[in-house]
Amino acid sequence: MIEFSEIQNSYYILPLAGFLVGLFGTILGGGGGFFLLPVLTLLIGVPAQTAVITSLVATLPICLVGSLSHFHKGNIDFRIGALFALAGIAGAFFGAEITRRISAEQLKISFGIYSMAIALKIVWDTWRRKQEEKNGNRLNEVSRFAKKTKISFFGFLAGTITGTFGISGTAPVLAGMFSLNIPLKLVIGTSLMVVLSNTIFAVSAHFLVGRIDITLISLLTVGSIVGALIGPRFLSKIEIGNSENEVRYLYAAVMVVLGIIMIVE
Repeated sequence: MIEFSEIQNSYYILPLAGFLVGLFGTILGGGGGFFLLPVLTLLIGVPAQTAVITSLVATLPICLVGSLSHFHKGNIDFRIGALFALAGIAGAFFGAEITRRISAEQLKISFGIYSMAIALKIVWDTWRRKQEEKNGNRLNEVSRFAKKTKISFFGFLAGTITGTFGISGTAPVLAGMFSLNIPLKLVIGTSLMVVLSNTIFAVSAHFLVGRIDITLISLLTVGSIVGALIGPRFLSKIEIGNSENEVRYLYAAVMVVLGIIMIVE
């Protein structure tokens, strides 16, 4: 169902929020939906189920613009991305069914728990990577079977998270790709491609039963497209070098904070 809500005073922060989400979403490798859900539910007061589908639709232009920008800069591994996306399609429809069966409060608490669980996974993989680098060990090559298993698991999980929370499922994709020892810039670009695919199918799954607020989407998109255009250009000028581990720890810390807020609010 499509609706046009009346503009409230709190809505005027949405273009800025959209810009920041578009900017950091494309820098960190996701559509930014992870940050949109807390903004819509905690700051704007949008009902959780409406926020899910609104977040999904608002995320689409960020994913599309960001993916194209990263493609032109050679930051996408299409083979790995396609495998993640295929597993994510099934998860997206599964997640949409979950959303229809749980309450708004359960949705928020589940989101908080999920955020902290994925953050711990990223911290663990990063700590292990750092120890190997510190000891002068070469990063272990991931076996073919282990790679397929990880891609299937994290791809399906990402699709499920996208369909359930409307948050693009970036974190599971990043966690899975980090565990494959892929270079950070390639992780970011490929992740956006996977997120785009997951979001398209999740929107399709939600469209007939969800309520899409065009007013919210329009205000978010005004800023998000600009942010998504700037993000990849900014990333290409950054010399990451030995800072990859610190970036991963920072991302995990943000996820933990947002997770706690969603649970206690």
